[in-house]
Amino acid sequence: MYLPIAEVACVPARARVFEQGWQSWSPTGTYPGDTTSPRPSSAQIAASCFRFDRPMPESGFQGEGLVVIDPGDGGPVRSWSAVDHSAEVPSIRVQALGDRLVVSSLGAVRETEHADLPRALAAWAEEVAAGGGVTAVRPLGPGWSSWYGHWNKVTEQDIADTLVHAERLELPLEIIQLDDGYQSAIGDWLDIRPGFGSLEGVAKRVADTGRRAGIWLTPFFVAADSRVATEHPDWLVRGTPVMREWDRDIAVLDVTHPDAAEHLGGVFSSLVATGFSFFKIDYSYAGAHPGRRHADVSGHDAYVAGMRIIREAVGPDSTVLGCGAPMLPSVGLVDAMRVSPDTAVAVEPKSGDVSQPSQLGARLAGAAREFMHGRLWVNDPDCLLVSPRVEDRAGWADHVASSGGWRCSSDRLADLDEWGATRTRELLTPSTGPA
Repeated sequence: MYLPIAEVACVPARARVFEQGWQSWSPTGTYPGDTTSPRPSSAQIAASCFRFDRPMPESGFQGEGLVVIDPGDGGPVRSWSAVDHSAEVPSIRVQALGDRLVVSSLGAVRETEHADLPRALAAWAEEVAAGGGVTAVRPLGPGWSSWYGHWNKVTEQDIADTLVHAERLELPLEIIQLDDGYQSAIGDWLDIRPGFGSLEGVAKRVADTGRRAGIWLTPFFVAADSRVATEHPDWLVRGTPVMREWDRDIAVLDVTHPDAAEHLGGVFSSLVATGFSFFKIDYSYAGAHPGRRHADVSGHDAYVAGMRIIREAVGPDSTVLGCGAPMLPSVGLVDAMRVSPDTAVAVEPKSGDVSQPSQLGARLAGAAREFMHGRLWVNDPDCLLVSPRVEDRAGWADHVASSGGWRCSSDRLADLDEWGATRTRELLTPSTGPA
């Protein structure tokens, strides 16, 4: 039950409310106090991009672990945030009622005052970082990802070709990240799709050029028809709603089952031994999904346990990038974090829902979360796309340039024209410190 905790006397239309979304793809931003923040356009999107166990109200705002109100009249900016940033994340609502904004919470929160919104957000990030044991954020060198250029049809030969074009174009790439498409099934990460090639071959090709090899996984998702699911049904979380991704029924790996935990750690240890040192952990929110597990723990605690298994397996010298990841529970467990929905060739989302892939949605959330960069982790604003097929490619490049975060190209390098190659070369620089 949401309990009222504060009221802010103001003209709601002049006030501004900052709402923190639950995970990477959840809309996040600052809005007029008399409006309603973006809502999911379907039940499927609500489950995959918003907080699945905390539906949003019909109007107003619902921040996860943080909301900030600027009354717009020169008065102090007030924020409400989790008392314990390592515990279950409280949901905090704001509703305009007449001449005031009413704040209510589901969980323990505390209130602080600041001179302005930027200082409120920076102070919150620094406090959360200290509580999560983040003492320094390591810079991250520029990279290339196979996703937007090759989708899930990528092959080892595509990686080889990319390395050739990177040399031809004199692109200062330090990381080459293999994305979705190498595996035989979601969950069977060491079983390779026929026709792909080999992971050993990819890692060696990349290492031979002096670069780091990266790889994509969704370690908490398991396809119902995968070998892991069919051979080890006791490794799956029970009682979760049926989920559909990749046109398949999807289950959640129960990392509290000792054998499943050993399997998870073994997958990552094997990939490190193969030569990978950069890990994009996608659809990470699945690890926090509610359901019955081997151990009686919350989804929050299961997610943290799973991420700790991964961190221990990959070691301190590897880089972990969270994507589709719960924000607060990931602090101290990831080195970099996607801070927006996926970008896209198109500016506008097809559904009108800014939690879905589009340049617009990625710009809005990415800009709103820039204060996290260099304090909690290296921000990932999503990939640089500047080939001629991309709408408003100059505008998207400018957005990537505005972030101090990770610079990662994802065009087919052979498709870049002179402008695209030049802009890519200009932007492929290491991440910087906090703004």
